[in-house]
Amino acid sequence: MKKPSSPRPRRKPLPPAPSVAPLAQVASSVKLGRDVRIYGFTNLYGCEIGDESRIGTFVEVQKGARIGRRCKISSHTFICEGVTIEDEVFIGHNVTFINDMFPRATNSDGALQSDSDWKCVPTRICRRAAIGSSATILAGVTVGEGALVGAGSVVTKDVPPLTVVAGNPARILRVLPPAARTTS
Repeated sequence: MKKPSSPRPRRKPLPPAPSVAPLAQVASSVKLGRDVRIYGFTNLYGCEIGDESRIGTFVEVQKGARIGRRCKISSHTFICEGVTIEDEVFIGHNVTFINDMFPRATNSDGALQSDSDWKCVPTRICRRAAIGSSATILAGVTVGEGALVGAGSVVTKDVPPLTVVAGNPARILRVLPPAARTTS
């Protein structure tokens, strides 16, 4: 008589793997969360991308940059070293971040600058903020939680939470109503 077999233990399903499109350049130094989607013609190296985030076509994310969970980074965006983007942030098309207050190609003696010749100035985009298409965010700026930066703006100073800014330089247009505030 055949011995009854014991039921096999069920394995937990694996979390969804990142989805990386053909022609995307993702270096082995990139830390990807679960269910990240990376579209074609991107260049990512030495950065961190949180769970469920989406990285659009023609995006570059440099070493030392961090992107939180459930973010959307639209096409043609440049995220340089020193930029931290918190959870649930929207970045529009062609947004550019700057990380150097006094960029130069050469030193005073005419020699090409190296990594030791400049200081990376950190920039922070807080949770649930939204940056409109073609905005430029200068080095050292913090965009507050839930703030909205209008398309084409040049952000030269900190943006308070729950405000709308626009222009060059970006100026406060209004404060968002209490209904726009996050509940979690």
